[in-house]
Amino acid sequence: MAELPVDASKFAGMSAEQAATFPRRTVEGEHLSEDQLASMPRMISTDSHVMEPDELWEELPQRLQANLPKVPFRNSPPGALSADLRLQDQNNDGIAAEVIFPNYGMALYCVDDVETQEESFKLYNDWLHDWTSADHTRLIGVPLISVYDIPGAIKEMRRCHDKGMRGALIWQVPDPALPFSNTEHYDPLIAACAEADEPVICHILTGHGYIKNGHTRSVEGIKESTNIKTHDSANTLFDFIFYGYFERHPNLKLLLAESEIGWIPFLLQQWDYYFERHRNSYPVPITRKPSEIFAEHVYGTFLEDYVGTRFLDWWGEKNCMWSNDYPHFNMTFPHSRQVMSRHLKGLGEDKIRRYTWDNALSLFKLNLTEEDRIGHALHS
Repeated sequence: MAELPVDASKFAGMSAEQAATFPRRTVEGEHLSEDQLASMPRMISTDSHVMEPDELWEELPQRLQANLPKVPFRNSPPGALSADLRLQDQNNDGIAAEVIFPNYGMALYCVDDVETQEESFKLYNDWLHDWTSADHTRLIGVPLISVYDIPGAIKEMRRCHDKGMRGALIWQVPDPALPFSNTEHYDPLIAACAEADEPVICHILTGHGYIKNGHTRSVEGIKESTNIKTHDSANTLFDFIFYGYFERHPNLKLLLAESEIGWIPFLLQQWDYYFERHRNSYPVPITRKPSEIFAEHVYGTFLEDYVGTRFLDWWGEKNCMWSNDYPHFNMTFPHSRQVMSRHLKGLGEDKIRRYTWDNALSLFKLNLTEEDRIGHALHS
């Protein structure tokens, strides 16, 4: 294992001035020679982000702009804003394609004014589709879907799918007035996603969780970033499983994005135990073990989860997918192949391929070829 510094000059389009102020960090990965890097297959990242320009939100009516949250952002590499530079960074980091999520747009899931959220999401969805037009094969846009008005949500989802966008990003932490246990509210949207064969996606830090009031700048912030963040992911997964969404919608797929994976097999083990223990004591709206439901319907992404990836020799072969989190502080650029190699070291090539390519290719129905994976036909 080696500690690998993030060299800001590796970012396409990075000026010397910006590189000098770019946040410094190191990642842990296998030491690989240039020849080894060049010979490795490309990978698909299932959790990457874009930086929306400030000017985008100025297109909203002034009365709605007043409801937008104020969220500070760190210094971002040029490829966060320029699709052309992003494609260069993909090439330099061994990436064939990225599934693109928002940055500022995630904060909009906690906006209380429904019209502001809906109009902001439509604005973003159109902008993202245009941004990814630099190469729709390698830049995979995920639409933001507001779920206060479910008929409107279905209409917006279908509009975006008609453009070629993938999935439907809904909040991870619902408005307290609309918990996921309110299946009558959510079921029509879930049914539409299942019918379209597009995954429902819940990304961390979306909705009415702790992030709504801003990250705490004290030791309590560490609790938020670990305990509470994982708690939010676990509750979302619990509700989707135990309130019977997968029983009612057999074609439904759910992706928990950027939630890591190490906590999942432990909780599935516990849920299986209590399901079997109590299923005959009181009504439980599922007929199979939670672990069986998960194995058929649910996906998770991992970034730097060395504990979670220790389980991948016996668990998660069809459910787990690698991600790079570009351009956030936690990103693995420009050492994604080295970080992946550390996490998946010792696994067979077939499993490595699943976690870095096949599972993502299947879930998102990507238009990538074997030549794209081995690197002889990447778009320039």
